[in-house]
Amino acid sequence: MILPFRQLFLCSLVSALSLVSMLPNTNSANAAVDGCPTPALSRFQRHKVVRGETLERIAQRYNLLPTTIIGMNPALQSGAIAAVGSVLQIPPYNGIVVEVPSDQTWRQVAAQYKVRADSLFEVNGCQQDPRIVFVPGVNWSPNGVVTKSPLPTGGSTPNRASLAGYPLGEAANVGLAYGWQINPVTNEVFFHSGVDLLAPIGTNVQAIAPGTVAFANEQGSYGKLVIINHAGGLQSRYAQLDSIKVTVGEQINKGDLLGTVGTSGQLTSSQPHLHFEVRSSSSLGWVAEDPKGYLKK
Repeated sequence: MILPFRQLFLCSLVSALSLVSMLPNTNSANAAVDGCPTPALSRFQRHKVVRGETLERIAQRYNLLPTTIIGMNPALQSGAIAAVGSVLQIPPYNGIVVEVPSDQTWRQVAAQYKVRADSLFEVNGCQQDPRIVFVPGVNWSPNGVVTKSPLPTGGSTPNRASLAGYPLGEAANVGLAYGWQINPVTNEVFFHSGVDLLAPIGTNVQAIAPGTVAFANEQGSYGKLVIINHAGGLQSRYAQLDSIKVTVGEQINKGDLLGTVGTSGQLTSSQPHLHFEVRSSSSLGWVAEDPKGYLKK
């Protein structure tokens, strides 16, 4: 949907509110309340582009989508490349900067963007009545369109009926749900791109649908990770495994063994679990979706 014009993105705020001059040196109105995280608006960084850097490489360095950086830097809106020597505003998370209309509250903004109110509150330093907020998320585009379920790059509708199953032999309790959460280990707000399904170490992990193994190796905070590409521009991810039983390029059927539950990578639940994700191919790249609608036991 198109957002009300008073909920402005950074490209509009730059000229209207001189926001660029405020970042990261925000004024006292953006100071964190005692005991709360530093507001996201105070955590912006500036990146000076050097020779040989691409927007994709810069985004990867900061763990962001290229579209996020475009949305934060109006000079890139027209499709211009990041010129050597230019300085880019880099946010701490994927998301957008929004001006809260005078007739609305930040809680209404949270509801409109489908972001948990407590997470938005924490991300913005526990301010009681902020007029400018950072809205974390991965499904925003810089032209103001909220793409709740991004279409694949080809423009066709994903065949969602083909992706339905369960990655464990038995239904499991959820250790941590999808979405913006408060990390139970560090107490920091972060975007949880999947769901943690509690299961003992060594539990078999199986494919939820047919597909092709696109990745089967260690990868950062994911630990031991298996990625399967499915029909309809969809992808499933099985992370923090103890062992991997498949290889890249292998054709997989629903229910095939992929690996076993482990504790590799950076854990966000204190109990052993499978970190499971579903992603959709879009103009923003592989965008995380709520896996709940795909989990069918």
